[in-house]
Amino acid sequence: MAGSGQNSQPVVLKHRRTALERVEKFVSDVYFTDCNLRGRLFGDTCSLESLSCFETPRRISYEEAVRQEFRPFKVGDCFGKTWETCWFKIDLSIPREWAGKEVHLQWESDGEGMVWKDAQPVQGLTQEGEKTSYILTDCLKEKDPHGLTLYVEVACNGLFGAGKGSMIAPPDPDKKFLLHKAELVVFNKDVHELLIDFEILLDMAKLLGEENQRSFQALYAANQMVNLCDVTNPSTFPLVHEVARSVFGQKNGDSQHVIHAMGHCHIDSAWLWPYEETIRKCARSWVTVVHLMEKNPEFTFVCSQAQQFEWVKSRYPGLYAKIQDFAKEGRFIPVGGTWVEMDGNLPSGESMVRQFLQGQRFFQQEFGKLCSEFWLPDTFGYSAQLPQLMRGCGIRHFLTQKLSWNLVNAFPHNTFFWEGIDGSRVLAHFPPADSYGLAGRVQEMLKTLKNNRDKGRVNHSAALFGFGDGGGGPTQKMLDRLKRMKDTDGLPRVQMSTPDQFFSALEKAESQLCAWVGELFLELHNGTYTTHGQIKKGNRECERLLHDIEVLSSFALSRKSSFRYPSAKLQHLWRLLLLNQFHDVLPGSCIQLVAEDAMKYYSEIRDAGDHLLTDALQSLLGDLLSKDQETAESILIVNTLPWERTEVVSKRGPGGSETFALVTVPSMGYCAVRDSLSPPHPVTVTKAADGSITMENGVIQVRLDSTGRVTSLRLIHSERETVPEGSHANQFVIFDDVPLYWDAWDVMDYHLETRKLVTQLLNPLEIVLPGGLRGSVKFSLRISEKSFLTQEIILDAACPCVRFQTQVDWNEAHKFLKVEFPAKVRSPNATYEIQFGHLQRPTHWNTSWDWARFEVWNHKWMDLSEHGFGVALLNDCKYGCSVRSNVMSLSLLRAPKSPDATADIGRHQFTYAVMPHMGSFQEAGVIQKAYNLNFPLRTAPSASEQHLAWSAFSVESPAVVLETVKQAEDRSDALVIRLYESHGSTLVTWLRTSVPVQEAVLCDLLERPCLGSSLPLVEPRGIKLSFTPFQVQSVLLILKRQDSP
Repeated sequence: MAGSGQNSQPVVLKHRRTALERVEKFVSDVYFTDCNLRGRLFGDTCSLESLSCFETPRRISYEEAVRQEFRPFKVGDCFGKTWETCWFKIDLSIPREWAGKEVHLQWESDGEGMVWKDAQPVQGLTQEGEKTSYILTDCLKEKDPHGLTLYVEVACNGLFGAGKGSMIAPPDPDKKFLLHKAELVVFNKDVHELLIDFEILLDMAKLLGEENQRSFQALYAANQMVNLCDVTNPSTFPLVHEVARSVFGQKNGDSQHVIHAMGHCHIDSAWLWPYEETIRKCARSWVTVVHLMEKNPEFTFVCSQAQQFEWVKSRYPGLYAKIQDFAKEGRFIPVGGTWVEMDGNLPSGESMVRQFLQGQRFFQQEFGKLCSEFWLPDTFGYSAQLPQLMRGCGIRHFLTQKLSWNLVNAFPHNTFFWEGIDGSRVLAHFPPADSYGLAGRVQEMLKTLKNNRDKGRVNHSAALFGFGDGGGGPTQKMLDRLKRMKDTDGLPRVQMSTPDQFFSALEKAESQLCAWVGELFLELHNGTYTTHGQIKKGNRECERLLHDIEVLSSFALSRKSSFRYPSAKLQHLWRLLLLNQFHDVLPGSCIQLVAEDAMKYYSEIRDAGDHLLTDALQSLLGDLLSKDQETAESILIVNTLPWERTEVVSKRGPGGSETFALVTVPSMGYCAVRDSLSPPHPVTVTKAADGSITMENGVIQVRLDSTGRVTSLRLIHSERETVPEGSHANQFVIFDDVPLYWDAWDVMDYHLETRKLVTQLLNPLEIVLPGGLRGSVKFSLRISEKSFLTQEIILDAACPCVRFQTQVDWNEAHKFLKVEFPAKVRSPNATYEIQFGHLQRPTHWNTSWDWARFEVWNHKWMDLSEHGFGVALLNDCKYGCSVRSNVMSLSLLRAPKSPDATADIGRHQFTYAVMPHMGSFQEAGVIQKAYNLNFPLRTAPSASEQHLAWSAFSVESPAVVLETVKQAEDRSDALVIRLYESHGSTLVTWLRTSVPVQEAVLCDLLERPCLGSSLPLVEPRGIKLSFTPFQVQSVLLILKRQDSP
């Protein structure tokens, strides 16, 4: 019969399910491994010649480790306890009959491992990161050495720490670690290549869908490959591979979406492991990246956090030299421009500037270039001031993905312009796969295409691949997957890329992009504004201390050329503070070991900082200081803020008793005061028969009930009442606080339904100070059987604020303590201070975007105002807050139990203040009063009998805040001052100074002079400056050299 073709194979009508499952079983690592392809990945095996170990509780160097006495060890034995280290010594001999083969050391153990060869780290090993083998040779040659000694350093913790029972549970201190496998093995690379082929085709078949022609082409090709593949005969493999290549070789059209793939390895500088372990995580991850670069010339890798580079430079100089070499090739790419990937909400504006200043200067010095992109993929929200700070530090681009975690609202863009409160814009991108740790799979590339919310506007997306959070990074398998998707019909076009190439592609479509104005608020993790209050207090206090040291050291430098500005010491202290601002440390979402490290760093900053402050004061004030407080004729008062202040200060009286003085201190300067000013209206403190107490100072009157609640708060001259009738301010409330999973991170909206008043008295309200310059009262409340609080409420002469000095002994579990101030004010918006400015948020819940912000953050103050009147709530170390309708709430303490079971347990001290005011908060001086609360006047006994006064700087406009005075980074004869417009206004003002200035030049935040930006010095007014709303400006002041007499 014509065309019978008796030798041809019959055409089988394929059933989609059976064809899919046939291919799946052919590559399964569970089913039919005796006869499928997966079972042929590894060939012959060989035992190690010998294996021995040495255990230590310390993280020691290679040189120290190899000198220790090792004991015999075998597979199946346990080692270590959590956070210990086990060093393994391996003697091996590769069989000569394996000539021509690729040979691996296969190592499977609990913990994170590092292979050392010839005293250098060469490979990271971790089962969680899919790195369980070290390549001994790609092709064993007869002349190659067959005997070898290696060391494997194993940290007794996993990629994600050592949580007991769950990832974020507190670490299990007694966890044991097991060595599962340690042997030599022949690795069949041709089998590996075919397995990747099958994987990509299978994923295309399954994920492109039955309605897609390309899905069936991939499935039928994979089925044909099974037919052709004889797993016992490697000579069939090339033909099988050609079938796959024929599919991958069918190209896309010109309109296909382009994915820019970049290797990535997000390493938390501390989280579920301590800082010291992070150093080793960096080395384990980056040495693996270097190894992959040596074998894959197209591979590019992006890496942030200057601190981590500094660690590796210090501890692993050989590895660091290789990183620098690949950086010169443009393949190991430093990104981010900051010292660490800091929290995006809580650091002060100046701290954020220093993150960029320290990071960018490090990258410039070490790699010869600045970063042009801000890389912050995993922090818990992004301040609306960040775009201006980025632009001021040479950064035009921004990448994150964290807003994909939003609990309520999906963010509407992936590529857009982000505009800050001053109008600065940066080009922002959120990778549509919603991850910074992709595995290079088909599913992820299709998700990147599908999830792109800017289709039609931009046709490029980023894809970051590599194990992250706990390190690990990319693998060879990930690279092999991506190579097959380079330009395959039916899939997005995938190319290895760099941040510069990627953002350049986006810029071509910038005319089509939308803009987002204001903060990028993460609708999750808003418990991090409050968790670990002691860490947050340490941050605020150290920010203040470093500010004051720099201000006073700058004054000393300007007056005495012999003064040595402590630049190196200050850099060290700043870097410690910046490290603690990492996005799992300052937010409090870390284990106890990390919290303890953070508190140690704060102690170091305080101790060293106090010495530097003393040195600066001694140089600046010299003979004016008295060594004997008892015989001092007067007191020296130092003001580090840029406005004149009239306040009550405490001083030592006869016999060490405390006395008070009302003083006026010039802007950014000092004065010697012998006698107190007379207050315009002394403070009066009056107790009524019902136990309530009224305090008054001629500015405000406050009435308190016996439990310390404010029942009335009036501005005396206007007779305007602040507290609504029937309400109580300074009302402590407690909530149940049980989130869905992320314990230290999240406070859920339903916690608001569990509100309970804290009213049980331990000690009723009593008078402490009867009045005059200062009046105060005190009371104590029982929060629970385990917790209580004591508060002293203080009213000073001539002060528009009532202060609440609070001490809490806190021993709770999953509770949330707040204090509420209902206000007789109606406004749809409240105002919150952020870095170098403020923004408004709604007080209503009209939309899902509104009520998703049931818990927000501020810095030193928040304000609720209607036209002509308002109330401000100030604080000295608290960040979490909210304003719902007319109730202002300050979040005080939480009690999560994971990942740190001891978080917030213990004694806390903090101060907040309430300030009613006429007019706007700008006109009333709320901003200045919040600064005053956070930067108390400094006093010292004086030997001078004269009334001396000196002011270094003052600003004519109250809208402009002179935030920073420091020595210039690159000029010892210059100062840098930083100012910002705080009201939201456009203005021209004058900076007055008594500092001997030779030249003034505008500069950027990296202290690079701006082109044509010389500022004329006009006597006697000083320097003329123009500002737009919330603009930050830096000025380089070149000093004249002259010593004061």
